[in-house]
Amino acid sequence: MSDETLVWKPKHNPWLMCLPIMVAAFMFVLDETIANVALPYMAGSFSVSRQESTWVLTSYLIASGIAIPSVDFFCKFLGRKKLFILSIIVFTLASFLCGIAISLPMMIVTRVIQGFGGGALLPLAQAMALEPFPVEKRSQSMALFGLVVVIAPIIGPVIGGWITTNWSWPFIYFINIPIGILAVWLSNELIEDPPYARKQENVSIDLPGFIALIGWLTCMQIVLDKGNDADWFGSTWVCWMSAFALIFCIIFFYIQAHKKESLIDIKVFQDANFCIGTIVQVVMMGVLLASLAILPQFLQGLMGYDAYLSGLAMMPRGIGALLTVFFIGTIGSKLNPKLMVVTGLVMLALSGYMLCELNLQIAMINIALPNFIMGIGMSLCMIPIINLSTMTLKNEQMTNASGVMNLLKNLGGAIGTSIVTTLISRKAQVHQSFLVDNMVLTNDNFLERLQNYQGMFHSLCDNISANYMAQSLLYKQMLQQANMGAFRDTFEACAVACVVIIPLVFFIKGDTRKKKS
Repeated sequence: MSDETLVWKPKHNPWLMCLPIMVAAFMFVLDETIANVALPYMAGSFSVSRQESTWVLTSYLIASGIAIPSVDFFCKFLGRKKLFILSIIVFTLASFLCGIAISLPMMIVTRVIQGFGGGALLPLAQAMALEPFPVEKRSQSMALFGLVVVIAPIIGPVIGGWITTNWSWPFIYFINIPIGILAVWLSNELIEDPPYARKQENVSIDLPGFIALIGWLTCMQIVLDKGNDADWFGSTWVCWMSAFALIFCIIFFYIQAHKKESLIDIKVFQDANFCIGTIVQVVMMGVLLASLAILPQFLQGLMGYDAYLSGLAMMPRGIGALLTVFFIGTIGSKLNPKLMVVTGLVMLALSGYMLCELNLQIAMINIALPNFIMGIGMSLCMIPIINLSTMTLKNEQMTNASGVMNLLKNLGGAIGTSIVTTLISRKAQVHQSFLVDNMVLTNDNFLERLQNYQGMFHSLCDNISANYMAQSLLYKQMLQQANMGAFRDTFEACAVACVVIIPLVFFIKGDTRKKKS
């Protein structure tokens, strides 16, 4: 490391420099979930099924995942400040195009552009939020960064629901325009590049690696999104697409390992803290985005909530996260970070098991309480684990490490969302099969319920029509219960995933940089 790098200090106050960084990161992360509660409205506008409308979410995640690994190259090619500002501009323009989309293909294309534009924002923001501070103060800066990373996706459904209900869904994208303009102006005034993040000469991009990355992520996402409809590996094209995804994946990592100027420096995985911390974050991001994707579907599809009420029911998650962020920022440096992460994972698992107890007669408090606990758990996990993952890295490694970490976290979110969508579909069929076996005239409970409904409808129509209406009502109730069981099983799977990764936390080392000094 050069002397210039060691003595570099920003001209502005580091906390002031964090202002445009957090504004831009908030805008990007918010868009990962703000569309969740609006999906039924988009599906209606575009005349597509709700399952097809999930492409609005996953196309954004995959596009940003493709853009993230190229961050290090473009930082060297343009300079980090210019790349950051350019990313905000592209993201803001794409947000406008999303708002005026008139079909699902157009929406997917504009979301891809938005993902490409915003893909650099989060890794750049994470690196820039850490570097101006000395090591001993990075937990405080990570608390502020956690305020964005944890709070934004949680309050996204609330904001999206209110806007969709009171205005219309295009405005969930139009609100990015003034935020983007503000972020560009603040970035130009306050952000500066350290010596190792400035424009460099004779920089070349790893084109083969970039092509392999696009092939890998695109094929994988098509399989994840469409595999369930095609009966997974019972379909020939799914087998071929999965094979292509695997081949491109192997090619990508082979190139990264052997090419001198590669997209990402995979040597960062030699750092045990970074490797283990990233695995934990990938699972956590999968659980977070998966739960944010399916809970509005449950509330709107089975409970009859509108977009605003479903977002409101999830607001306690944001309140819990916000309170915990302030707690960590105040006394977090005095607590054992690994213990905080384990406690957070336990609370995430607890909230998942509480959601397993849902039924169709619940009150809003039954949704609010587990969401509040989940918000606390997410903040307790996310903020310390980011700091633990990066504390043993050098400053000049931060941009590359942040890019790799956020690429894998995006993959975790996309895979988690696709997995729970498949789980709900499959588990609903399992529960339906079980319930249908009990809907026979030899079952006294079924017969009694059928006769009660027939008597209720008999005053309105003839016997044949009353019998048909009674059976139709029972069938509808059976479908609701089957779907309810599927949601419960899926929340249980999320809880189990949180428990499984707890042992990994104990393999993370302490602050070795302090020990070395």
